[in-house]
Amino acid sequence: MMTLRKKILLAAVMFFFLILLISSFFGKKGLVEITQARKKYQALIQEIERLEKDKIRLEKEIRELEENPRAVEEDARKKLWMMKPGEKVMVKPKKKEKSE
Repeated sequence: MMTLRKKILLAAVMFFFLILLISSFFGKKGLVEITQARKKYQALIQEIERLEKDKIRLEKEIRELEENPRAVEEDARKKLWMMKPGEKVMVKPKKKEKSE
C-alpha cells in the first residue's frame, strides 16, 4: 500500500503535468495562439499577393499613360466623362438585378 508521502508526491507530480499540459494549449505561445498566428500569417500572405498584383497593374497603367498620349485621352473619357466639342455620348442604363 502507498504511504501518505508517496500519495502526496504522486499528486504533486500529476498536478505539475496537468498545469504543464494546460499551459501548452492555452498559455503564451501555446497551441491555440500558434494556430491563430498561422491563420493570421496566411491571411497576410494572401493580402501581400493581392497588393503585389495591384501594384503590377498600376505600374503598367502608369507606363501606358506616360508613353501613350492616346491612353491619357481614353482614360479621361472613361473616368472623367470628358468629350470632344460637338461629340455626343450615349450611356446605357445599368440592368437591374431581379430580386427573388
